Amino acid sequence: MHVAASSLLTLLLAASGLAPSTSEEEVRFGIQVAREGLWQEARFRFEKAVQLDPNSASALNNLAISLEQQGEFDKAREAYEHALKLRPAETYIQQNYDLFREADDKRNRKSKKKS
Repeated sequence: MHVAASSLLTLLLAASGLAPSTSEEEVRFGIQVAREGLWQEARFRFEKAVQLDPNSASALNNLAISLEQQGEFDKAREAYEHALKLRPAETYIQQNYDLFREADDKRNRKSKKKS
């Protein structure tokens, strides 16, 4: 139901000419759908935001979060690291990356124990 509602919203926005067109608008929309748990749509929006502005640390940070939510940890790490290269002083990006690394380390330790 959520996916259908999100798709309908996207179609309505596009038809009305209000579809996100800037990186910042894509990020805002991506955050909105992520809050609804629509991670695939959020990822799509964050990827589009990065396409529109490859130097958007915010878009890359949010893309990393969506990739992490979808279990694509190597891609998430790359996106976090790219965001940090662009904005090394942004504490929210650093905090997200630190939490990611901690969780990723735990995942890796568990998978090694199973081997």
